[in-house]
Amino acid sequence: MGKPEWSSGEGALRVETLRVERKVLTLILNENPRGRFVRIVEDVNGRRDMVMVPAAGLRELRDALNRLIEADEATPRPPSVLPPV
Repeated sequence: MGKPEWSSGEGALRVETLRVERKVLTLILNENPRGRFVRIVEDVNGRRDMVMVPAAGLRELRDALNRLIEADEATPRPPSVLPPV
């Protein structure tokens, strides 16, 4: 048996992969008879979790992420959690 379709993005309209610390996040834009969606796959040392977001919610998700980024940048971090330089 081969890899699951989501692991390689086979048949996907677009795939974006990023590494954040020890996590690999794969965002897969796909389509099925019910519509378009993004599958977000988090892989941490072989353990995978997935979230599916219908394409109709992508702008709302982007806006929420932008608000979180702005809040993170505006909030001072305690010295013990400063990101590496």
